[in-house]
Amino acid sequence: MSNMKPLDVVLENGTLIDPATGLSGQYDIGIQDGIITAVSESLKSVAAEERMDVTDHHVIPGMIDTHAHVYEHVTGKFGLSPDLVGVYSGVTTLIDQGGPSCMTIGGFRKFIAEPSASRVLAFISAYLVGGLEGHLYPDLYGPNGVNAEHTISVAKKNLDIVKGIKAHAEIGGQSRWGMEVIKIGQEIATAVNLPLYIHLGQLWPTADSAPIPSSEELIRELLPIMKEGDVLAHPFTRHPGGFVSDEGEIHPILLEAVKQKQILVDVGHGSHFSFEVARRILDAGIIPYTLGADMHGYNVAIPDAADKSERAANPFSGVAPFNLTIAMSELLHLGVALEQVIEMVTSHPAKLLRMEDELGSIAVGREADISVLKIETGRFKLSDNSGESVIAEKLIRPTFCLRAGKRFDATSVFVPEAIVA
Repeated sequence: MSNMKPLDVVLENGTLIDPATGLSGQYDIGIQDGIITAVSESLKSVAAEERMDVTDHHVIPGMIDTHAHVYEHVTGKFGLSPDLVGVYSGVTTLIDQGGPSCMTIGGFRKFIAEPSASRVLAFISAYLVGGLEGHLYPDLYGPNGVNAEHTISVAKKNLDIVKGIKAHAEIGGQSRWGMEVIKIGQEIATAVNLPLYIHLGQLWPTADSAPIPSSEELIRELLPIMKEGDVLAHPFTRHPGGFVSDEGEIHPILLEAVKQKQILVDVGHGSHFSFEVARRILDAGIIPYTLGADMHGYNVAIPDAADKSERAANPFSGVAPFNLTIAMSELLHLGVALEQVIEMVTSHPAKLLRMEDELGSIAVGREADISVLKIETGRFKLSDNSGESVIAEKLIRPTFCLRAGKRFDATSVFVPEAIVA
């Protein structure tokens, strides 16, 4: 290799964990022209323009956040800056969940996906209005607000960035329209051969003239509509209408769907997350497949926000500081193995996107999307929005990432400070 052109970058002395290849241990990684060209126990003898010493750090495939809200400005206060959620938080790929629709995907491509340093993809909304702060306008999210023909057509024309369909199954909507919107959403997803991603947990108030449906009734009506590879979000939600019944038990039919029907589960953390519910779900044997952060303008701290009272009144507001690596730390604290947690943000979402040949692995020939993490040891306070706090002995923090070989330090305002207990 001595006669070869020097590598652009070598990451050295880090602990590599790559679930896709099974590599785990100390490896050096060589990068040339934004591509991974070498993964070796030592590249110290190889010439390189720059060496990045990542001693005492974990090096993993570029993290993929499966639940982002980054259609900035168009989705009101929901939409955050893509790169503050993405590369400047150590995350190389974002999936916007339901922000763009068939009417607004053009703007999403031109003003969000194309100019962002982060790779930005989308699960397009089944609803014509997309993610326009829907909690304020529930009447826009009924069957009359869905056009299957147009959404199918637009999704097929944008398959490079459209990787799934987003819809909501929650008791407020069910009290108004039953499961009709979900059925149309599945029609769209099936026509374009993409997964349907379903929000669980109450979003809208129930209709005044309709009886409040039970969460068990919602689940029993929903699951027959879903197909293998579809996704249920928010398993750990503290809101009604989730994985836990009104009596506080895990729905048996959900257990069967996850284990037998191959329905996938995405954490969709957000302000939904409850330690109590998470313990019940994990104890029941449901391990999430992917770990979306679900950060948006109502559940993260916005510097100098002038409308704090309006934000606090939102049903999905939150005060507990979190991001993707905090969510990872919480699962680690709850007993999920580190390798499994890393799978949830690397190889598993790559498979969900059907991009496992491009993303989710540190392999020679791949684009150099790499996240570098520091796992701190000590006593750290983690909290949820139900009021529970725990003391964790491990805290995962992003240090930097490489996106196509370019370095971005984790300087985002959305990376919470460690709270030492």
